Amino acid sequence: MGLFGQANYSSSKAAIIALTKVSARELARNQITVNAVAPGFIDVGMSKGMPDEVTQNFIKQIPLGRLGEVSEIVNAILFLASPMASYITGHILNVNGGYYLG
Repeated sequence: MGLFGQANYSSSKAAIIALTKVSARELARNQITVNAVAPGFIDVGMSKGMPDEVTQNFIKQIPLGRLGEVSEIVNAILFLASPMASYITGHILNVNGGYYLG
């Protein structure tokens, strides 16, 4: 779910989820898998522009107690693109340190 004032951000995320699931269903007959990675708060970009107090508040809500690293998102993508994930399709992989468990 998005935060107050982020209808554009939330709707774009929802569109990616829908596109992933529909594409996975349509392309499965060709043995093509389609998945998406949903990053949490990663120590780059948008998060670097937030005031420290806001960042610390988000970190308190993450069970692993820290922001994610770019390499952790890359590793998730590499896994989903590898033969190890050949039977995974239509999945949204949350890479967020357990934030959604909150």
